[in-house]
Amino acid sequence: MADSVQEATSVQVSTTVAATPEQLYAMVADLTRMSDWSPENSGNEWVGGATGANPGARFKGKNANGSRRWQTMCTIVVAEPGRELSWEVRAFGRPVAVWRYQFAPDDAGGTVVTESMDDRRGMFLRLMGNAGTGVSDRPRHNTETMRVTLERLKAAAEAGATG
Repeated sequence: MADSVQEATSVQVSTTVAATPEQLYAMVADLTRMSDWSPENSGNEWVGGATGANPGARFKGKNANGSRRWQTMCTIVVAEPGRELSWEVRAFGRPVAVWRYQFAPDDAGGTVVTESMDDRRGMFLRLMGNAGTGVSDRPRHNTETMRVTLERLKAAAEAGATG
């Protein structure tokens, strides 16, 4: 049976950081550092000769939730320094999600960072994902992990750990 197409479920979280959009973009675009902030990401690795976030560049995402571990293949979709970084996630050759970080200057000289995720899994990957990751309510779980990710990114940026 073919994987059914379902409407995407989206979640997003924003915070304001006392750093420039360019500084924050540079931190997030170094995807090998994502595990410094994300409680679920355990490391990313550029593949296929890619060395940085450019449209079409691919990386292997490594994730963990307790004792459960899984990997995904990701492709950079948008890489606009100081504005947006987004990538498509696939597993078993099927669409999983689009993750996005957007950066907008605020009136106080800081930046509003918005992290969002559009869940693109069909029923097959929803069932496989629930069993493989141990997460039955992905939108709620992602909202919580996004809050932690942005808190950690904010703390690192405001402490001057941008490079």
